Amino acid sequence: MRTYRELFRTPQFRPLFATSALHVAGSTMSGLALGTLVYAATDSPLLAALSMFGSSLAQVIGATVLLSAADRLPPRAAMTGMALTFGLATATLAAPGLPLAVVFAIVLTQGVVAAVGGGVRYGLLNEVLSKDGYLLGRSVLNMCVGLMQIGGFALGGLLVTTLSARGTLLVAAALHLTGAAVARFGLARRPPRAAGRPSVAETWRTNAVLWSSGPRRRVYLALWVPNGLVVGCESLFVPYAPDHAGLLFACAALGMLIGDTVAGRFVAQRRRGRLAIPMLLLLAVPYLFFAARPALPLAFALAALASVGFSASLLLQERLMALTPDEITGQALGLHSSGMLTMQGVAAALAGAVAQRTSPGTAMTVMAGASLAVTLALAAAGRRTPEPVEGGPVPRQGVSST
Repeated sequence: MRTYRELFRTPQFRPLFATSALHVAGSTMSGLALGTLVYAATDSPLLAALSMFGSSLAQVIGATVLLSAADRLPPRAAMTGMALTFGLATATLAAPGLPLAVVFAIVLTQGVVAAVGGGVRYGLLNEVLSKDGYLLGRSVLNMCVGLMQIGGFALGGLLVTTLSARGTLLVAAALHLTGAAVARFGLARRPPRAAGRPSVAETWRTNAVLWSSGPRRRVYLALWVPNGLVVGCESLFVPYAPDHAGLLFACAALGMLIGDTVAGRFVAQRRRGRLAIPMLLLLAVPYLFFAARPALPLAFALAALASVGFSASLLLQERLMALTPDEITGQALGLHSSGMLTMQGVAAALAGAVAQRTSPGTAMTVMAGASLAVTLALAAAGRRTPEPVEGGPVPRQGVSST
């Protein structure tokens, strides 16, 4: 499968695409609105960053205790329930006078739900598409994320200015509820991919299997850490430029869209493996210049250029699927998504803490430098330990039937 026409003609891809688009648009708008509310109330870069990315911290809870559900729940019911939960939670965040403790409790609950939802969504994508269509399909979903973030941040910034932050949260809640309707009436009923009931023990067992392979461990670390540290830079856009944060986020989303389009559609398969490390380096380098507090036009360009490097995630996911048995792909992809988002939440907290003591621009440079160091260390480790040859037998240590 090499064309977008073939992809969108695949049964069930279109409703899956639509539910993903509505989820991203709703989350983007609500994140910007909530970050604006919290920063206006507290004047704290740390709390503003945590309000936008704190749900990512709760992903670690879902990844460690609930992730086995990603392969053991009916996909349609799970995606409908997730969208309903997000819609109701976002509407609650719009209530005036909500204490900060309640705000962060809701944000963390959303993160736990999203941990399972990511595994369900991407496991279903792997089920709906043929093996040779996964990369193209995943790149289109990533492109959808970029487009929805561009539109969501631009429209969200406009709504926050002209309507209000609370009104923007209600619009975001409506998008999530629309996504629930699309999932319920657009997706076909499918059985779970794996037998048995979800449990903490099963989640731990399968996570241990996934972590038992050295090549998979390196892929997971490359997916989680450099990416997460750079999202720590992005978490400071609001305190860096309070009146133009929406444009900074939109430029970053545009760069991600460009990178995913090129990687998913135009890069030959034989070259994909060699591009992952250069893209991870590109992800961090532009943020080193934020220590000099560049003027806004240059800051917009640097954010867009850096985000082209997010295409490394797409290339590394293809590698992860080549190293993972079919029966646990949902949990494997859920672990990738949860670990990545957890790291993003941790990085947002670290970046906010550094910014509290220095400045947003300095904190961005610190996080970018850490991302570069991790990428170079992973590249060196990969050279020391050869990985299985592409197209050859894939080691599946410790894998038993699920």
